[in-house]
Amino acid sequence: MAGLESSTAAIDLDRPNLEEYLTSDSILQPRHHQKLHLRDLIDISPTLTEAAGAIIDDSFTRCFKSNPPEPWNWNIYLFPLWCLGVVVRYGILFPSRVAILAVGWILFFAAFLPVHFLIKGHEKWKRNIKRKLVEMMCSVFVTSWTGVVKYHGPRPSLRPHQVFVANHTSMIDFIILEQMAAFAVIMQKHPGWVGFIQETVLESVGSIWFNRTEAKDREVVARKLREHTQGVDNNPLLIFPEGTCVNNDYTVMFKKGAFELGCAVCPVAIKYNKIFVDAFWNSKKQSFTMHLVRLMTSWAVVCDVWYLEPQYLRPGETSIEFAERVRDMISVRAGLKKVPWDGYLKYFRPSPKLTERKQQIFAESVLQRLEK
Repeated sequence: MAGLESSTAAIDLDRPNLEEYLTSDSILQPRHHQKLHLRDLIDISPTLTEAAGAIIDDSFTRCFKSNPPEPWNWNIYLFPLWCLGVVVRYGILFPSRVAILAVGWILFFAAFLPVHFLIKGHEKWKRNIKRKLVEMMCSVFVTSWTGVVKYHGPRPSLRPHQVFVANHTSMIDFIILEQMAAFAVIMQKHPGWVGFIQETVLESVGSIWFNRTEAKDREVVARKLREHTQGVDNNPLLIFPEGTCVNNDYTVMFKKGAFELGCAVCPVAIKYNKIFVDAFWNSKKQSFTMHLVRLMTSWAVVCDVWYLEPQYLRPGETSIEFAERVRDMISVRAGLKKVPWDGYLKYFRPSPKLTERKQQIFAESVLQRLEK
C-alpha cells in the first residue's frame, strides 16, 4: 500500500511525459484512427491486477493492524453482563493493579538505588542483586496484567557466545521474558519514563540502545553486540530481529545482524492468545503508557513462550539464509505467517528509484500495446 501511494503521488506531482518512452517513428504517425481492443487491456492486466491487489489485500499493512475480536454484547441478555464486566475491570481490577505496580516500584527503587549508587566495589555481587531485582520488577508488571504465561522448554542459561532472538509484538515481550532470566536487550531508545528506566535500570544489566534514524548507530551497536557476546559474566543477549512490533499474526524479515556474531542463536517463539486482550502495541497510534493501561483494564494477558533448540551457522550458509531458517522455526512454532517485508518500511518511505522503476514498467507496457 505504501509503495502504491508513493507511486500515485509521484505521478501526480511530476506528470512524466509518456512520449519519452515512444520511438521517433511512433511519434510522427497519427493514431486517431486506431481503436483500443479488449486484448490490449488484457495484456496490461497483470499490472492492473497488482495495483488492485495492493488496494484490496495489502499484506504489508496487515502486519501492523490490530485485529479486535468480534463484539459479543450485541443483545439484551449479554449487554448487562458486559456492563458488569466494565465496572469490575475499571472499578476494581484496575485500581488494585495500579496499587500493586506502585508498591512494586517503591520496593524496587528502595533496594536498587542504594546498590547502584552507594555501594562501591563488589561488582559481581552488585550484578547478581540487580539481576534479581529486575526479574522481580518484571514479575510485578506481569502480575499487574494478571498475566497467564506458559513457558515451554529449558530455562535460558548464563553462557557466553550465545544470543536469543524472538518475534516481536510489544515491549511487554521483553518483560515477559525478563521475569524468567535477566536478559540484556537491544532496544530502540525511547523518551519519557521509559527512557529513564532504560538509562537507570536496564543499562545495569548490560542492555544496548540504538536510534534507527541514526546511520552511525549501526556500527556502534554491531561492535557492542560482538563485545557483549564474548563476555563470560554478561547476561544473555536478547534481540528482536524484526526491528519493529508486528501484530502477532505475521513475521516480517529478520535483520541479519544477530546472525553474524559467530555464536549460537537460541530462537524464542511468543504467541499471545487474544481471548481477553490483543497485546499488539501500535506505537504510531498509542503511547506505551496507554498500551499498559489497556492491558491493565483487561481481564488477563495470556500467552505461550517456547524456548527452541540453539541453532548454528551451517557450512556454506549465508547470514541471510541463517536468519530465514530461524524465522521459519519461530513462525511454525508460534503459528505465524511469513511475509517478505522489511519492517523498517513502517517508518520510512520506499526509495524513489523503486517507485520510478514501477512507473516506467507500467508506461512501457501500455505504450507497447498502443504501438501495435
